[in-house]
Amino acid sequence: MLEFENVSKSFWTGTQRKVILDRVSFRVELGKSLGILAPNGTGKTTLINMMAGLEKPDEGEIRRGCKISFPLGFMGGVVSRLSALANARYIANLYGLDPDYVEAYCRWLCGLGEYFDQPLGTYSAGMRSRFSFSLMLALDFDVYLIDEGMPSTTDVEFNKKAGAILQERLQTTTIIIVSHQAKTLEKFARSAAVLLDGQLNMFETLEEAKQLYDYETQG
Repeated sequence: MLEFENVSKSFWTGTQRKVILDRVSFRVELGKSLGILAPNGTGKTTLINMMAGLEKPDEGEIRRGCKISFPLGFMGGVVSRLSALANARYIANLYGLDPDYVEAYCRWLCGLGEYFDQPLGTYSAGMRSRFSFSLMLALDFDVYLIDEGMPSTTDVEFNKKAGAILQERLQTTTIIIVSHQAKTLEKFARSAAVLLDGQLNMFETLEEAKQLYDYETQG
């Protein structure tokens, strides 16, 4: 279970205060994946980072009664001067998992070949995304956090394998995915929410959420 209770978050932009959340309360139960629609610039990444514990609320309380992943694409836990191999084993040890398994899983999924033994600092953005996603799926979480869907990569084989694994994980885990496009959420979530003007509006279905989102964003 992941629960926000009266959570507020805002930033000073230099000219005004930008409100991300204004005394927001909601709960995500395990087994009920959630899609969140939010226009660009409304705080999607901030919200997902707060769920992961990477950012703290200004007010309110966030309760995490389960193991929650780092957000897809977050590379704060890895070291650029080290190889994917060394990073995979290091992260495995941090989470108390078998380093041999995590290394082998990441090597198989991301399909980087000899680059897996090279420093992350030499990787393209797409290669780093593939490794980050592979590492997230190699670890054992109750809730997986995804910001804007699949990683930015043109590798068809990787997209196919990673997408199939995510679909399989939906049977046993919970996915929270945020995006500015409803189409991105369709494969992963039935219930949905809309982030607008500092409020998170919860709906039982994605279709209901799309109606509000389209009305507010398209006039």
